[in-house]
Amino acid sequence: MNIPNNLKYTKEHEWVKIDGDTLIVGITDYAQSELGDIIFVELPFQEDKFDESASFGTVEAVKTVSDLYMPITGTILEVNKILEDKPELINAEPYNEGWIIKIKADNINDVESLLDSMQYKEVIS
Repeated sequence: MNIPNNLKYTKEHEWVKIDGDTLIVGITDYAQSELGDIIFVELPFQEDKFDESASFGTVEAVKTVSDLYMPITGTILEVNKILEDKPELINAEPYNEGWIIKIKADNINDVESLLDSMQYKEVIS
């Protein structure tokens, strides 16, 4: 199971990469493997604002649908439009081309409340 040390995580299996004042968000390798073959992703709109833990979209796999949750309160800066035509990128590259959204946090310090890689490993073990 790939759990990069340079990312933050949620108990709901989202990962967060800090890129300056932008946060890149996707689902973890563990989450995509549990879901199976992803066939559709419902994405939010740019400039939508969500509170921490609010559902911002869904990931649909062959046998199930799973909500996506905001890791911290913020505004959508960008969505990964490639996923509209290639949702399977989440399965193939969950930490790279399979990212889902980029957000601007209301308070960037809120990322400190997220899990580090060791804490996330405990959640999934």
